[in-house]
Amino acid sequence: MSNSPRKLFGTDGIRGRANDYPMTPEMAVQLGRAVAHVFKRSDPHSRPRIVIGKDTRLSNYMFETALQAGICSMGVDAVQLGVLPTPGIAYMTTGMRADAGVVISASHNAFDDNGIKFFAADGFKLPDDVELQIEELVTRGALETHRVHGAEIGRAYRIQDAVGRYSVFLKETFPRHLDLTATRVVIDCANGAGYKVAPEVLYELGAEVITLGAAPNGTNINAGCGALYPEQLAAKVRELRADIGIALDGDADRCILCDETGAVVDGDAILLLLAKDMRDAGRLTKDTVVATVMSNLGLERALKREGMSLERVKVGDRHVVERMRASGYSLGGEQSGHLVVLDRATTGDGLLAALQVLAVMASRKMKLSQLTADYKRVPQVLKNLRVSQKPPLQSMPNVVEAIGVAEKALEGRGRVLVRYSGTEKKCRVMVEGDSMSVINEHADNVVAAVKDAIGA
Repeated sequence: MSNSPRKLFGTDGIRGRANDYPMTPEMAVQLGRAVAHVFKRSDPHSRPRIVIGKDTRLSNYMFETALQAGICSMGVDAVQLGVLPTPGIAYMTTGMRADAGVVISASHNAFDDNGIKFFAADGFKLPDDVELQIEELVTRGALETHRVHGAEIGRAYRIQDAVGRYSVFLKETFPRHLDLTATRVVIDCANGAGYKVAPEVLYELGAEVITLGAAPNGTNINAGCGALYPEQLAAKVRELRADIGIALDGDADRCILCDETGAVVDGDAILLLLAKDMRDAGRLTKDTVVATVMSNLGLERALKREGMSLERVKVGDRHVVERMRASGYSLGGEQSGHLVVLDRATTGDGLLAALQVLAVMASRKMKLSQLTADYKRVPQVLKNLRVSQKPPLQSMPNVVEAIGVAEKALEGRGRVLVRYSGTEKKCRVMVEGDSMSVINEHADNVVAAVKDAIGA
């Protein structure tokens, strides 16, 4: 089953333009029915339930209702959490002993996109074989004979204090002997799912909090703000002489930081900082960090200097977590800001990661710029090319040749990575090496070869 081609699921759930296939209310009903069928308990004395949470997109109203209808039609209760970060939904799934969790969000995408992804009862994202099982149930119409009737139909209800419960969990991950008194924090919530809980948690830990991107209106999520656009955060940090800036994305499962000078601190730099602290505390299992093929060569070199190792996996925090669980590792993440501290949470959590950094700053009485000073980023260029189709890269000789030329020229001093996005119709070309002019030239050559091959 795991070798079957995917029809619906991408790198992180199902995603697309809201109200276009596959992100339609009709599909959401079918997905609700499928996930209810897959995770429904067989115990006749238990009442199965699935939690549903969302970010702040306008289209979430229709998807929330559609998912709820599908879940209830299969004899499973639907519990609405309202607006809550993706990691908060994972936390509530386990905390409520639910059978599964559903997240309605397109993460960092613009507001007119949306997505649906799932957590199992243990708070971890679904493995490939379970996603394919859900796909097959939906695409084959195999659920028509599983409807329930009468008193067996599920109920729907809303939990009013989900934000409060998740807030308590986050604060408990911050060392009790520390606080953020006299710490000035600027936080950009991307007008997304973290707009309530993030400022609240920081304030209650004692910080002086300046908030950006905390006025969602359904259409302004990720609009020139948040983790993808840290420019306004950096400017505000410099203007107010803040100690740190924190930028979340739309569903708050990733973060990008700014130090007190306004310099952007990406996921790779955060991973190095946390790896050293966790190693010193005896929490970094096997002195190894898991990252993706997109992480900068500078992270690999810095970890090696410190006597630590880096293991790379495919793009997607789900793949990071899978490797961590399989090998018993405790820290992993992505350059984009997905950071997983596995002895604290089951998935990437932007605010939790930021709190871990703040704890290091407070305990060591050091500025963020000092803590990241030994991270030397290798020049890296990433070019995103919009495509209408995604033929296998190895089927295009000119593309293979261009990649080969670049790899030979950079051998031992850089890397080349060409892949299709799992969430958008884009081909991503990444080249890194010691010379920006050289890597730009190689990246342009590969992009040109892709354009010629598929008419992008």
